[in-house]
Amino acid sequence: MNATRSRKKTSRAKKTVVQQAAAIAVKRRAKSLQVCLIRKKGSRTWGIPKGVVDRGDTREETALNEAWEEAGLKGRLIGDAIGTYQYQKWDKTLRVAVYIMEVLDQADTWDEAYFRERRWTSFEKAVSRLTRHPVRRLLERARSLLVEGNAVRVRRQTSVKP
Repeated sequence: MNATRSRKKTSRAKKTVVQQAAAIAVKRRAKSLQVCLIRKKGSRTWGIPKGVVDRGDTREETALNEAWEEAGLKGRLIGDAIGTYQYQKWDKTLRVAVYIMEVLDQADTWDEAYFRERRWTSFEKAVSRLTRHPVRRLLERARSLLVEGNAVRVRRQTSVKP
C-alpha cells in the first residue's frame, strides 16, 4: 500500500508544468520581414529567445527580457500571445507562450553574447532551420499575421530588467 502511494506521488511530481515565454523577434528590412534566430555557439540547433517566467513577472515581461538577455534585442510586443507549445525537460513539462516582438534596438554586445549567436533571416529560411522545433508552426502563423496586417494591436512597451 505504501508503494502505491509512493508511485502516485512520483507521477504527480512529473506533471509539474513550468511556464515560459518566448519572443519571435522581427524587423523590416527594405520590403521584407526578417526574424531573429539564436543558438548556443557551436550548436547546430536554432531557436528563439525564451525563458522561465519568474515569480512576480508576467509572460510579456519575460518574453521581452529573454529577447534582451539572449539576443541583445529591445522592442515591443505586437498583440497577445499567438499560441503556445510544450516540451519536456528536467522531468517537467514546459509550456511556452509565444509573442511577436517588433525590434526597436539591437545591441552589439549583450548579457549572453559570449556564448550565444543571433542571426537575422527571412521567415522562409527560419522555418527551414526550425524543422524539428515546436515553435515552427507559430513562426508560420506570425508571418501570416504580420503580412496580412492582422497583428496590429501593439502592446504597451514593458521595460527590460537591467
